[in-house]
Order: sequence, then C-alpha cells, then structure tokens
Amino acid sequence: MPKTSKILVTGADGFIGSHLTEALVRAGHDVRAFVFYNSFNSWGWLDHCATDVKGEFQVFAGDIRDPHGVKEAMKGCDKVLHLAALIAIPYSYHSPDTYVDTNIKGTLNVLQAARDLGTRRVIHTSTSEVYGTARFVPITEEHPLQGQSPYSATKIAADQLAYSFYASFGLPVVIVRPFNTYGPRQSARAVIPTVITQIANGMRQIKLGAVLPTRDFNFVSDTVEGFIAALNSDQGLGEAVNLGSNFEISIGDTAQLIAEAMNVKIEITTDESRLRPENLEVERLWADNAKAKQVFGWQPRYGGREGFKRGLAETAEWFSQPGNLRGYKAGIYNV
Repeated sequence: MPKTSKILVTGADGFIGSHLTEALVRAGHDVRAFVFYNSFNSWGWLDHCATDVKGEFQVFAGDIRDPHGVKEAMKGCDKVLHLAALIAIPYSYHSPDTYVDTNIKGTLNVLQAARDLGTRRVIHTSTSEVYGTARFVPITEEHPLQGQSPYSATKIAADQLAYSFYASFGLPVVIVRPFNTYGPRQSARAVIPTVITQIANGMRQIKLGAVLPTRDFNFVSDTVEGFIAALNSDQGLGEAVNLGSNFEISIGDTAQLIAEAMNVKIEITTDESRLRPENLEVERLWADNAKAKQVFGWQPRYGGREGFKRGLAETAEWFSQPGNLRGYKAGIYNV
C-alpha cells in the first residue's frame, strides 16, 4: 500500500497513542511515533504492538518539554496528532509543576514548531475534564470550562494556547475533546482497569473511591476513529469537538456491569485514599456528540448501554490474559 502522508503522533507510547499509531499504519500512513526518552529504551505500549504493524513505523525518542527535540521530530511531517500529556488527576494534586511543564509548555512546543515548519494540520488532544461538573447535560462544546484540578486547569490552558495559535497566526489547529476512554492497555489509575484487575486477581470486595459520579465512557477504537476522522477532514479549524458516546453511567453501575461481564458477584467498599479532595470531584460528565457527527462524520460504534457492555467484555478479556494481567499491580492504589 502506498504511503499517503507523513504523520507524527506524540504520546505514541501511551494507551490511546499506541492504538492510534497502529490504526494509522494500517490505513497506509507513514507514521513517526514520538515516545518518551528513557534509559530502558522502552517504547511503552509500542513494544507490545500488533505483529502486523511491528517495524512499520519510525520511532523518535524525546521529551515533549524540550522544544528542540519536538521541532526535530516534526520535521518532514505533514500533520501532527498531539497526545503527549500527564493525565492522572490525583498526581496533579501534589506535582502540579510537572503538569504545567508537560501539558502547557509541551503543547506550546508543538504549536511553535508547527508554525515554523508550516505543518498542514495539528490535532490537539483535550479532555472532558475541562468541563468540570456538568452545569447542563448533555455537555456541548459551549459548556463553561472549569479547572477543578491542576490537571484540568493545565488542559484548559493548553486548549486555549492551541486556539490562540489559530486565531493569531492562522495555524490549522483542531481541538479534539475525548470523554473517558477505556479499553485494552489503559493504565490502572483509571477506574475500569482498577475494577477488572481486582476481579481478575480473585478479589470480590472491590476497592473504589466515589461511586455516585457519572461518566461518558468511550471505547478506545471509537476514540481512535474520531482522531482519524478529524485528521482526514478539512473542517473544524479553530474549534473544539467532543468525542463521546452520549451515554451516562455511574461509577458504581459501571463496576457492576464489569462484574456481570466477568460472571462474578462483587461487593464495593470505599477506599478513602481513592476519594478526590472535597469540591474537586467531577460529579457528572455526559457528552453531546452531535458536533463530531456534523463536522467529521464520526459516531461511536460502541455507543449506548449495549455498546458499553460489548466494550467492557472486550476490555475484560484482554486484561484477564495472564501475560497482560501480570503488568498491573491490582493490590495497590495507582495514583
């Protein structure tokens, strides 16, 4: 298959980024994967990529906080999908400096390089956390932004920087705003892997934080298809676009659906260490995804309750494989 364009993916070593890298390679793109430099020479999840894409993409090891390395990585690339970020909310409570450096300055490095190099399209990754607790549902892109954690505050800042480069310099930026993505390879700091790995390790008393907050979960392949739809479109410049399933479910009900998918009975217990500080919990997230369909022609394949159950079953199957399960520490709280 002939290569269609050169694409850089930052954060390619992560959960969503690795799935996105694989999908782009399969679509015939010439992909450069920007991974976090480390002395172990680890490419993160790309070390475990599917056999049909192994060796079919270029790897650039660097640090999103370094403007020189970022610009070097972007040279020769027509388009950039910027996913590199620190995303764990609890960790942002005690280490906010690192979030400013990675999420804000890292995004600035990508934008500056794109402006200098004449990059044809930049897809910047936002998050549903920028909305905070919903003031109305379903949440449209016009919903107020509320920085209820240092993490969400840095993502709001990064989004605004991305928009400013469009408004000030005409940089072709699109802000893609995924709601809570889940699926194979997700880190155990997220709630769905937390439940699955506890069950898969034989636990039936499941430790969780708050169970009443609601979320709009997006299966990873749907999120990836949303990114690719935004990448291939010529629409949406300077705009933020939600990627969500338009289905709301509580954390407690999610845990019960996981147990159902894994054919077990569970009891949920509250672990105080997993609770967010008072007034910082985002109580409700529910995406309006009409704009994504209108602008990019995207809609989730795993939408609604039945779609969510299918996604949970596929996710649980992956995590339950011994080789995968060994990579997770189910007995401790991952911040």
